[in-house]
Amino acid sequence: MEWTEVNIYTSAEGIELICAKLMDIGIKGFVIKDSADFNEFLENKNGQWDYIDDDLMGLANCETCITVYLPENNQGADMLTSIKNMLADVKNSDPDGVYGRLDAELASIREEDWANNWKQYFKPFTIGEKLAVKPSWEEFNGDGSRKILEIDPASSFGTGQHHTTRLCLELLEKSVRGGDKILDMGCGSGILSIAAILLGAESAAAVDIEENAAATAKENARKNSIPDEVYTTYFGNILSDKALADRIDDKYDVITANIVADVLIAMKDYFVRYLKKGGTLIISGIIEERMDEVLSAIEGVGFIRQAVSVKEGWAAAQYTI
Repeated sequence: MEWTEVNIYTSAEGIELICAKLMDIGIKGFVIKDSADFNEFLENKNGQWDYIDDDLMGLANCETCITVYLPENNQGADMLTSIKNMLADVKNSDPDGVYGRLDAELASIREEDWANNWKQYFKPFTIGEKLAVKPSWEEFNGDGSRKILEIDPASSFGTGQHHTTRLCLELLEKSVRGGDKILDMGCGSGILSIAAILLGAESAAAVDIEENAAATAKENARKNSIPDEVYTTYFGNILSDKALADRIDDKYDVITANIVADVLIAMKDYFVRYLKKGGTLIISGIIEERMDEVLSAIEGVGFIRQAVSVKEGWAAAQYTI
């Protein structure tokens, strides 16, 4: 598959706004270059940094840029259109140019190049007491006591290394019981729902707004010897697609949702709709500054808090109803 690299030029003041709007479009990962941030690092770096590569020093005077990667398919084209429309809207509301020039420049990148950008950093590791996560090209040398979860995220979020995913997996391994039905909202690579089946769940439905993520989740389920009839994937947005919301309509024992704060709040009534009485809801993707806002919204529709975990500025919570 070919990918389009989209470089969005903004300002330091525009980073938070543009990233939030990209998340609304369904884009979950970005690369940010910002001279203000890099110069702050230079001023406050500790003694562990004896040498900084000359290539990195170019960041001291760079134009602030947010880079995202879109698949060269119908969904990628739709996302690119949404990005351009979003930038036009922001530019129209910013006559003083506070948010920079708000232009998007495109380049193509081969899938092999994409893969090589992150494969070198993805090594096997353990999570909690029961799981070990590894990519397909690595071996895990354990004592045989852990379930091995093999995951290749491709362009989708979810290697297990991010704090939000780790927090979810730690809560999940304490929650899943044999025979459970799982609903994974915003499944990304499928790591949470696949882990749930390895931990004893009977079946899973995995849903993502990104077409490529749904396909990746299905491929990863097969890598873990999970039959297609046990693991069902859906592509779309239940908030705007009633037909999709109705297709997945069932009562699930466990719902996982590792998304972003605004989407979690918007989906709160769907969590009520889909979760069995006495079931478990696990949510994450919440920056600590918005934790109280999100938890208040979830509890406002009847959920009862069971646990909250916070790590490195990210929060996850477990609920029942």
